[in-house]
Amino acid sequence: MNSPSTPIPVTVITGFLGAGKTTLLNRILTENHGKRIAVIENEFGEVGVDHQLVIQSDEEIFELNNGCICCRVRGDLIRILGKLRQRRDKFDSVLIETTGLADPGPVAQTFFTDEEVKESFDLDGIVTVVDAKHVGLHFDDMREVREQIGFADVILLNKTDLVTPAELEKTEARIRKMNPMAKLYRTENAAIDLTKVLNVGGFDLKRALELEPDFLKAAEEEHDHDHEHDHEHEGEDHHEHEHEEEHDHHHDEDVTSVGIRAPGDLDEKKLSDWLGALLRTKGQDIFRMKGVLAVKGREMRFVFQGVHMLMDGRPDRPWGSEPRQNTLIFIGRNLDRAALNEGFRSCLAD
Repeated sequence: MNSPSTPIPVTVITGFLGAGKTTLLNRILTENHGKRIAVIENEFGEVGVDHQLVIQSDEEIFELNNGCICCRVRGDLIRILGKLRQRRDKFDSVLIETTGLADPGPVAQTFFTDEEVKESFDLDGIVTVVDAKHVGLHFDDMREVREQIGFADVILLNKTDLVTPAELEKTEARIRKMNPMAKLYRTENAAIDLTKVLNVGGFDLKRALELEPDFLKAAEEEHDHDHEHDHEHEGEDHHEHEHEEEHDHHHDEDVTSVGIRAPGDLDEKKLSDWLGALLRTKGQDIFRMKGVLAVKGREMRFVFQGVHMLMDGRPDRPWGSEPRQNTLIFIGRNLDRAALNEGFRSCLAD
């Protein structure tokens, strides 16, 4: 049971139409895990139908009924969470299932922006369900699919029984290129050990980079192999068309990850100015960012993470005997790798 002072964990389930979100939701609601879960559904369209597909259980189900999750729905979400807060002794966690056409960013931002929500609820993670059989058709023409992958803490590559091992490998490689940070699991009928999707600590600053010290490797390897041409364009405003260039001809090149790992202490003011300007100018295109930084004159590691233009950061624990190393990852659309590296370097203390 939640005590009034412990924030209630919230999991956002997203994924394109037909990927298996409702199947996953039903598993979570019917499995014998002893948790009491409140469900908030976001329906696209005037008439809510999904709640009829959700197996009736003791969990409470709320619907956001005015379509695409955006500012208007964020208001709805805050109101529903406010109602839930008054009955917090009735449940242990909250699941938000978004419409298949939604960008999960605004939902995640709600947990950064509203003080009362922040006090009572804790965004735990974004789980994206991907249809292994059909995602190949949508990679190129549906921006939402790429964005949902970019935002994820956990990706379920579902319906793996419907594709060949070679197709699966190819799909997984493309997904990892977009988001090396997420934990990826292959599933059939969305069958997964629920500890892998609930309480994953995806937005826990203390765990921001603890779980996957190697997640930057994918970002760095991608850089080594096929981004040499980035440097030819330094200084040009080329990121709008970069993904149309020669190397892969995949439209999903616009959703990528950039990892930076470097020793050295950062100047606090320069860092603050750089991150502030970056979020103001590129925030819409940055889905997720995380980092552990070494700030000059500070004994503590500084950890941060952000969604779009919102960032949360604080001192974490002393560096102690660990080498003072900066680790950052950006996931988003049309990221300019050279500019991000240059911006970071400009923050290093003299």
